[in-house]
Amino acid sequence: MTRLLLAIALAFSALAPRIAMAVEEPAYEVLRELAPETELRAYAPMIVAEVDVSGEDPRDAVDAGFKQLAGYIFGGNQPRDRIGMTAPVQSARSGERIGMTAPVQTAGSPAAWTIGFVMPSRYRMDTLPRPDDPSIRLREVPARQVAALRFSGRWNPIRFAERQQALLRDVEKAGLSIVGEPWSAQYNPPWIPGFFRRNEVLVEVAPLR
Repeated sequence: MTRLLLAIALAFSALAPRIAMAVEEPAYEVLRELAPETELRAYAPMIVAEVDVSGEDPRDAVDAGFKQLAGYIFGGNQPRDRIGMTAPVQSARSGERIGMTAPVQTAGSPAAWTIGFVMPSRYRMDTLPRPDDPSIRLREVPARQVAALRFSGRWNPIRFAERQQALLRDVEKAGLSIVGEPWSAQYNPPWIPGFFRRNEVLVEVAPLR
């Protein structure tokens, strides 16, 4: 059994980089490392597709929002185009402006969330297909600076809260000013084992002078 688990782990470790390269991610430049797991990034402008979802559990909200947005990128649009998948899936509470997105974002009040996909970089607002679902909106996100803390394992609210506090401590120690509320990003499909999963907690910061 131990050998079998080791073989599976080695197989996933070889496959994981290929999976990560299969989808486009938002373009950014690492400005500097704030801590061993935390870095300051400069993100390029992007366009996101967003939808608001109700629900107390963020995992249920992400699932529901993901399904709506997946319908849009897989042809639920005019003129029935398939839009390339991107990563990650981000989440934050609704009512809080999502500083940056990747396939799925979440923001909101305790029972409301905003889920968002980042659109492939080849699109502009005037070239993106229009969603058939009127609850889906397209939004331009300007260039910005973001602090990001990376962690592995399966996402859950407790782990996110713990890593959020660690990120905010790193940002404070670096003397940076926070803009808005933190959000989370999940990069992997559900079948990827927890120890290979890539998650991040992020927060926008005022640009360095």
